[in-house]
Amino acid sequence: MNIHPSVEQIYTGCLAQGAYFIHSNGEALVIDPLRESTPYLERAEKLGVKIKYVLETHFHADFVSGHVALAEKTGAKIVYGPNANPSFEFHSAKDVEVREIGDLKIKVLHTPGHTMESTCYLLIDEDGQDRALFSGDTLFLGDVGRPDLAQKAASMTQEDLASTLFDSLRTKIMTLSPEVVVYPGHGAGSACGKNMSKETVGTLGEQLETNYALRANMSREEFVKEVTDGLLPTPAYFPENVALNKQAIPGFEELLADAGKSFDPVAFEAMANEMEALVLDTRKPQTFAAGHIPNSINIGIDGGFAPWVGALIPDIKQNILLVTDNGREEEVIKRMARVGYDRVLGYLEGGFEAWSAAGKETDHIESITTAEFAQRLAADPAAVVLDVRKVGEYTAERMTTSINLPLDDLNARFNELPSGNPVYIHCAGGYRSMIFSSILKSRGIHNIVDIQGGFGAIKNQEGIAVTDYVCPNSGVATNPPAPEAAVAPAETVTAESNGATFLQRLLGRFGR
Repeated sequence: MNIHPSVEQIYTGCLAQGAYFIHSNGEALVIDPLRESTPYLERAEKLGVKIKYVLETHFHADFVSGHVALAEKTGAKIVYGPNANPSFEFHSAKDVEVREIGDLKIKVLHTPGHTMESTCYLLIDEDGQDRALFSGDTLFLGDVGRPDLAQKAASMTQEDLASTLFDSLRTKIMTLSPEVVVYPGHGAGSACGKNMSKETVGTLGEQLETNYALRANMSREEFVKEVTDGLLPTPAYFPENVALNKQAIPGFEELLADAGKSFDPVAFEAMANEMEALVLDTRKPQTFAAGHIPNSINIGIDGGFAPWVGALIPDIKQNILLVTDNGREEEVIKRMARVGYDRVLGYLEGGFEAWSAAGKETDHIESITTAEFAQRLAADPAAVVLDVRKVGEYTAERMTTSINLPLDDLNARFNELPSGNPVYIHCAGGYRSMIFSSILKSRGIHNIVDIQGGFGAIKNQEGIAVTDYVCPNSGVATNPPAPEAAVAPAETVTAESNGATFLQRLLGRFGR
């Protein structure tokens, strides 16, 4: 792979997002920057270069860009392709327009389809050779951008957008040299596509051979059908982030001055009630289970934090107070700001330990090993087991008697929660199940037990029946499917309402 030495990919695993820093002969540009400016400013200073352009491939839905703040700090020009309509000053580039930094050239390739302003940027090296394509959300490794995010704004159907994307790929991208290096906007884990590779850099030639959407003999009708098939619902925060990216909003560094305030336990509790704040605990799942502030929500910082915040806290204007591991407060605030959650009022000084030491009320979630779970299951074979993984994971391999209710769907399907005393909850490894359990606890549902290690541990535990693994796209499992009675929604569980405080009432409505 012919990687140009002046190109740096800045990949953020939590968002599965790639930003790019390119420099040549004293000048630089940044493509699709995250909200914080510091990483790009530090690179520019270290290399002794001036950031000349901030290039955006489109109005991002899955994160808030820092283009405006970065441009203000550097004097760089913000560039979008055709059809962009932000409220701030920018350059509207024409298709095939060429911009220069040092000895390098950047050609604008307008590639509508994911959104109507979607644009790729082609790097032309010092010898005039096409070297790299920064493909944004138009082309991923293994996939292409989903065509359903911009329907309303574009007054088009997803099929219309997919048809437009078909033309963009075949006239602007597939005609390039197979040796061109492809730098996508996202990798596996992003909600902007459905079949993305874990690799973050590849070649166009590899994609022409392996990417289902780039088959040479593919008809327009086949493309539209395959690209639109199996799309998961759009995360609730996506439209909000698009709107923010069209505005001149503060960068992270400016936001931190307001969000980075600490409160002792007394002030923290008062602030939570006075400001109608949601208490978000970002510690590890098992640490949270052992002890936490009553009615707080757990979304661990060491998992897919930002997307889960976006998926499960529907209002980006929600006031939020943080409980974090000591020393990680700024990290948490930064990662929330990346997806537009700017109403962080501050954090608990000294963390949960300070809360407990102050004699404040605490709560816990029962969490057991798979060995203990197997013993309980043997004593009560009809025990209710809730699998909160995605449908595809559940279909591929599961406990034979479990019920599937994905964490993604909790807010929409809250009334389908099964009754049981207790309800055993698991995911793949323990991260999502604790999020799920914490939300139930915050809503007054206490008859829950978390299974440590999730399905990864369950399937290796003697005494627990699981189905044979089957590829989700290949057919049905060898073992019998779960009994009908086990997968049908059971009686609704209602939350307790025994004199709740305002904070409790707020959290009881969380996401509903």
